[in-house]
Amino acid sequence: MQHDRFLFAGGILQFGILVASALVPRVLDWRNSLRKLDPLLRDLIWVHGAFIVLVIIAFGSLSVGFAGELTNGSRLARAVCAMIAIFWGCRLVVQFTVFDARPYLRTLFLKLGYRGLTLVFSYLVVVYAWVALSP
Repeated sequence: MQHDRFLFAGGILQFGILVASALVPRVLDWRNSLRKLDPLLRDLIWVHGAFIVLVIIAFGSLSVGFAGELTNGSRLARAVCAMIAIFWGCRLVVQFTVFDARPYLRTLFLKLGYRGLTLVFSYLVVVYAWVALSP
């Protein structure tokens, strides 16, 4: 079975996560909610969000552009895949233990999208961990 196809798909899915993430500020009404915060805290949230976007762009780009190299079994390739699996695994844990999105899932579109993201996060954890642990 060709692992690189699964990583390539994982890269595409990560770009899809970015598309979904672009909706977050509007759905959660960040402009009004963050306006109440001290300017430093408000800026910190925006900057942290931007850095997370950059990390996801990097993970997606590596997966799409270097899927073959990431599946070659080298220690570096396995370490990169392990890091991506850990990143998305932590995100999945946060999804279930920290975030309570229920008040914001007011439409069928948002409910399906949220569940879809959970499936994507799970796919990313399984695939990248599988490649990282494969001989």
